Amino acid sequence: MISDTERAKILIEALPYIQRFNGATMVIKYGGHAMVDEELKRGFALDIVLMKYVGINPIVVHGGGPQIGELLKKLSIESRFVEGMRVTDEKTMDVVEMVLVGKVNKEIVSLINRSGGRAVGLSGKDGNLLTASKLKYLRNRGADQPPEIIDIGLVGEITAVDTKILSNLLAGDFIPVIAPVAGGEKGETFNINADIVAGHVAGALGARKLVLLTDTAGVLGADGGLITTLKADESKALLSEGIIKGGMIPKVNCCLDALKGGVKKAHIVDGRMEHAILLEVFTKMGIGTEIVP
Repeated sequence: MISDTERAKILIEALPYIQRFNGATMVIKYGGHAMVDEELKRGFALDIVLMKYVGINPIVVHGGGPQIGELLKKLSIESRFVEGMRVTDEKTMDVVEMVLVGKVNKEIVSLINRSGGRAVGLSGKDGNLLTASKLKYLRNRGADQPPEIIDIGLVGEITAVDTKILSNLLAGDFIPVIAPVAGGEKGETFNINADIVAGHVAGALGARKLVLLTDTAGVLGADGGLITTLKADESKALLSEGIIKGGMIPKVNCCLDALKGGVKKAHIVDGRMEHAILLEVFTKMGIGTEIVP
């Protein structure tokens, strides 16, 4: 048990970061184990509310893959994946939208509001926040062969971000919570990877930070150890060398795109750790991996 003096020191350590980030916008991608464990869910909501009360403008973008998979199974709709991406036909898209927008989004909004915040739920279709087109997915077939074009259905890539609705909500002291669903120019609805949505939103707003909660400690080096700080060029080298692999590839690419868009720093942190966001934002050492320009 820590002493009263140690508690005071923890508060004092946070002070310069509270001063530095007052008025700053931060985009947090909420997903993984942090969305499932009840204690972590409550902790996440408190972290977001505390950020708001000390003058930071948090924007939450959430996933919901396990919840989607659970309902698809109950409805006897087969789940198929191509290299980690859910193949999304019209029937599956209906379930995706129902779960992400109608269930998961509202649960997160309710959790934040019960913790003392003023959250408002959105999908990318609200206020034309996100416009998307069908993702053209190409799979490499090796040397001297053209890539294979794979149809993964209503999975989209973002073509435009209109931040007006977010700016209005932030001006009204609300906390936007975004479900990663976007509208197409012909009225279609697209399923978008939540990391990608978070990166595009952060870039469009010129956010001070992008924070991705994940189920790993951060980016690991060739020796398996955690890399605490990576420059953009170093990240690209690790990607090309195959050291960054699997599910970490889209996360790092998302961070690099956000930095290109004007985000000051991007962070990949372990969402399985209690109060991971506060530890990253308000302590000298931080946690996870920070990626800088």
